[in-house]
Amino acid sequence: MPKLKTHRGAARRFKVTGSGRFTRRKGNISHNKTRMSKQARRQIDEMLVVSKPGQRLLRRLLPYAR
Repeated sequence: MPKLKTHRGAARRFKVTGSGRFTRRKGNISHNKTRMSKQARRQIDEMLVVSKPGQRLLRRLLPYAR
């Protein structure tokens, strides 16, 4: 069986938790932060767990992330 290639773009954007689930960052964070409340800016920095269908897709893109 040949080695499987890791999708490098996905490897940079997603991290694996201890339980094996993937986390991601929130979008819309690159500009217009001055208009946001402090609470909104704080919440942007939190990591989110990827949805179930997304988890399945990421298993194929990141075969060795376990």
